[in-house]
Amino acid sequence: MADLFAAPAPLAPLADRLRPQALDEVVGQDHLTGSEGAIGRMVSAGKLASMILWGPPGTGKTTIARLLADAVGLRFEAISAVFSGVADLKRVFAAARDAATMGQRTLLFVDEIHRFNRAQQDGFLPYVEDGTITLVGASTENPSFELNAALLSRAQVLVLHRLDHAALGQLLDRAESEENRTLPLTREARDALIASADGDGRFLLNQAETLFSVAIAEPLDPPALAELLHRRMPVYDKDREGHYNLISALHKSLRGSDPQAALYWMARMLVAGEEPLYVLRRLVRFASEDIGLADPQALVQCLAAKDAYDFLGSPEGELAIVQACLYLATAPKSNAAYVAQKGAWKSAKETGSLMPPMNIVNAPTKLMKQLGYGKGYAYDHDQAEGFSGDNYWPDEMTPVTFYSPVDRGFEARVAERMAHWNQLRAERQ
Repeated sequence: MADLFAAPAPLAPLADRLRPQALDEVVGQDHLTGSEGAIGRMVSAGKLASMILWGPPGTGKTTIARLLADAVGLRFEAISAVFSGVADLKRVFAAARDAATMGQRTLLFVDEIHRFNRAQQDGFLPYVEDGTITLVGASTENPSFELNAALLSRAQVLVLHRLDHAALGQLLDRAESEENRTLPLTREARDALIASADGDGRFLLNQAETLFSVAIAEPLDPPALAELLHRRMPVYDKDREGHYNLISALHKSLRGSDPQAALYWMARMLVAGEEPLYVLRRLVRFASEDIGLADPQALVQCLAAKDAYDFLGSPEGELAIVQACLYLATAPKSNAAYVAQKGAWKSAKETGSLMPPMNIVNAPTKLMKQLGYGKGYAYDHDQAEGFSGDNYWPDEMTPVTFYSPVDRGFEARVAERMAHWNQLRAERQ
């Protein structure tokens, strides 16, 4: 297996040649590596706890792990979950145990640790517990979803931030110093290059290396830069945390009646390759959960958008999705139907098999009529105002209010109607 941390050769990629040689050279992660950060404090104390470094690609996880062992004087071992199996783990654990007998503790760095299955993750536990290894795992995926609870309970989760404009600018400064020349870019193009990296330092340095390798007579402006370099696709895994973060942002922006933000988050999903029908399903759910009868047309708009997209496909049909999104964001909001469903389902489970009152059960046979089925039923259409005020609840159950319409949109009219019926019901009973 290749050594992940061998010293870079003179012809190594620029990103490898610029790897920091000390923790204080790591950019963009001062909240961890600074004197007041979790890693900074551990290094100052000379005692390192097991940890999971969680963050986007190109933010310094591997670099930090490489520097930690030197900082606290631990023996260093590194494996990648992509290329390693059970045999590799056994070899590493055996070597760490042998080293421990000679008084040398081992820092084991596991790149992409979330790629190990649950059984393999369990294999780390005894060696972490008895101190044979100090585990430092790196993951681009949310540890709460991808790692065993038992492993998480024995390791701190440290979150690395995506690199901001200033941190990425520092990397470009270092690249220019390493190459002993400036990038052939205008100031605006330099900013565009940083923005295109989407917080990924490794990607930015790879792009810079491409620019250094090409003969460019005059500094490039943003359009010329865009022609030369492909733009980085947004980081978005349809079955991972990024997916759930963006759909949550869309849903909450709709609920907060911010059409501009809602449109932005929806665009982020669709531009990154999300299935339009998935977005439509979430919009349909929102129409019932967060608008309901405050605007009954919301559900109609969403279903019409689904039909329009089915008919037109992409990209023409996406405009119908935009229309539905904007309709939902600007509609009056009510979760009364959602609350009513939860309450009714809960009550149904708790009350079991209570019979309806005899006046509203069906009586299809003579015997059932003789037994009182349907006796006393008041046909509402024959009553004044088309309302009888009859009892529709089981005799053993006190009536419960599940649905309480809000004073917004169409639901305000529903509330007035229900209040009128409640008054009639009280008078007639």
